[in-house]
Amino acid sequence: MSVKRKLLIAGGGYAEIPLILAAQKMGFHVITSGNRADDLGHRYSDECCLQDFSDKEAMLQLAESRKIDAICASCNDFSAITAAYIAQQLNLPGHDSYETSLLIHHKDRYRAFAIENDIPSPRAKGFDSINAAMAQLSEFDFPVIVKPVDLTGGKGISRIDHIEDAMPVLESAFEISRAKRIVVEEFIEGTRHGFSTFLRDGRVVFFFNDNEHYFLNPYLVSAASTPANVPENTSSILCATAERIASLLNLKTGIFHIQYILQRDKPVIIEICRRAPGDLYIQFVKHATGIDYPAYIVRAASGMECNDLKPVETSGYYTRHCIMPYQNGIIKNVTVSPEIDHHIIDQMLWWKPGEQIDNHLIQKQGIVFLRFNTLDEMLSITDKLPELIHVEME
Repeated sequence: MSVKRKLLIAGGGYAEIPLILAAQKMGFHVITSGNRADDLGHRYSDECCLQDFSDKEAMLQLAESRKIDAICASCNDFSAITAAYIAQQLNLPGHDSYETSLLIHHKDRYRAFAIENDIPSPRAKGFDSINAAMAQLSEFDFPVIVKPVDLTGGKGISRIDHIEDAMPVLESAFEISRAKRIVVEEFIEGTRHGFSTFLRDGRVVFFFNDNEHYFLNPYLVSAASTPANVPENTSSILCATAERIASLLNLKTGIFHIQYILQRDKPVIIEICRRAPGDLYIQFVKHATGIDYPAYIVRAASGMECNDLKPVETSGYYTRHCIMPYQNGIIKNVTVSPEIDHHIIDQMLWWKPGEQIDNHLIQKQGIVFLRFNTLDEMLSITDKLPELIHVEME
């Protein structure tokens, strides 16, 4: 009997479940990590070894002790950085260098790279002290956005409209950043979108364009819909930019995800990453295109060939919606309007009656996938989903 190859996924939340299942289908013995024993992904893996995936040295020890054959990042930037570090240390395939991963996933380093190489991005500057940031804030046109360099999911992001309001915002951003660095960037007006590409030998062989939707938190994507409501040339512009970045950084085969703002019909890139987006986004891609996106991400991360992946257009109109409450408190029930029952094609729910919600701006209680008949129907219903799928609170 042949021994299964071991794949370590640096995480084990609900967002990693598609990766876990795809890897097992390919014959891997899947080990999940992370520092929360109750994360949903651990229920699906073959083995759970709890470890903080942001601690690269501890994760390296885990990888060595379990004699892994491959590593795959979870839907988190810290995980992507750690996966690149472990791959470099253990000479595993499928990952960029550690230094490249730091450049991509630390906002100040990426902003400097983008400016130096004329990548369409907001005007921005990184700072490692409050005094330095305050001294140069007057050089920006207000409003500005302040972000910790190393966090995702809207954490620690704030807008400053007037320079006299800057100090508490800067203090908060520095406090939450693990690296104790921030980036200040100009505020860009426009519609917000995601653009997920898959690179092979430096070329984009697959792409997926979406619209981002927001609920109460203006910096946390609560829903995504596709196809994107953007000009036809947007995808070709972003594919060319992705390939240029891939050439400059010698990026390996695998996912390359972009967030952008469409400003006056031109895409302005605000974030990039080399790991799967969260909240079952890769399952969203699979529903909309029929492409087994989770499997290709695992294949690339483990050094397997991805030669058969080709461009596929979205078939129909789809939305991925995160269920979130309007306020803190105790969950009583989640109700779904009969108006959208026939649109729901898939869901993953984990809410429980009596569960305490302490931060309704970031806590999610489930994810629902819907299909629509027209673009207008998709866009109009997606904007109403927080009312149509309602979290009742006590």
